[in-house]
Amino acid sequence: MGLLNQFKSMLGGNKVDVRARYELLREITSGTMSTFYKARERETGRLVGLKVLDPKKTAEFEARFKGLDKPSEGEILAKFDHPRIVKLIDHGITTQGQRFVAMEFVEGFGVDLLLSRRSPLLEGRRVQIIRQAAEGLLAVHQAAFIHRDVCPRNFMVDEQGDHLKLIDFGLTVPATPPFMQPGNRTGNPNYMAPELVKRRPTDQRLDIFAFGVSAYEICCGQLPWERGDTGLVAMKHAEHPPVEIERYRPQINPQLSSIIARSIEREPEKRFADMTQVLKALEQVEAEDAPRA
Repeated sequence: MGLLNQFKSMLGGNKVDVRARYELLREITSGTMSTFYKARERETGRLVGLKVLDPKKTAEFEARFKGLDKPSEGEILAKFDHPRIVKLIDHGITTQGQRFVAMEFVEGFGVDLLLSRRSPLLEGRRVQIIRQAAEGLLAVHQAAFIHRDVCPRNFMVDEQGDHLKLIDFGLTVPATPPFMQPGNRTGNPNYMAPELVKRRPTDQRLDIFAFGVSAYEICCGQLPWERGDTGLVAMKHAEHPPVEIERYRPQINPQLSSIIARSIEREPEKRFADMTQVLKALEQVEAEDAPRA
């Protein structure tokens, strides 16, 4: 809901005692803007993922969109019913004035964890994982949003490694001109598109770039450039070409290599025009049953 509607909701007393509604089983992650819990809905007994946002950090982020009616993460998730996107259960304001989002709890692993552990679940599934990630991102783009935080951490796969879901819409914005102006440089610097780094106008192709970097990492366990956690890293890869993926994975399917290389072109005009094109190309690779991927 927009800021005005949230304020009206708070005045109307529509706050939720999340600890009364949900039993907090364990804290899973605590990030810069939120804390995420595995929880159980007391009334139904179903497991949920409960995200509680830090009011100060949330306000600082949304100050970047002053004068715009930016939808909340809960409002954005409410628009989706897609097998590759985590499903919303509830959202609102807590009795402590914090925003919260309750969503289906995905039993499984972040793709980043599979990569760091060199999990055997990746073997024979890399193209499938990348294709399913493309399906989720295509759904986001078709709904006229830019995810803005595409990276392996935000792709969850089930315990068998067969089904993937895109999560974390905390940085997601509408794909409309007011939200695509220069200056809003948010996201993970390792996956950040050059136009974002250089504070140029953006569009959905910045997600295609981040998707390409993620696909590169899924294929070979390495980034196309030096890893880091500051804007300096993003500036470096905005100026220098990526390491050719064949250096890390010589046996990669040539067509898949080409898809990834085109996705991470530094100039947006040289990338795929949209995720429909990306997905179509990936489906062709998968149909050929490319074991080298």
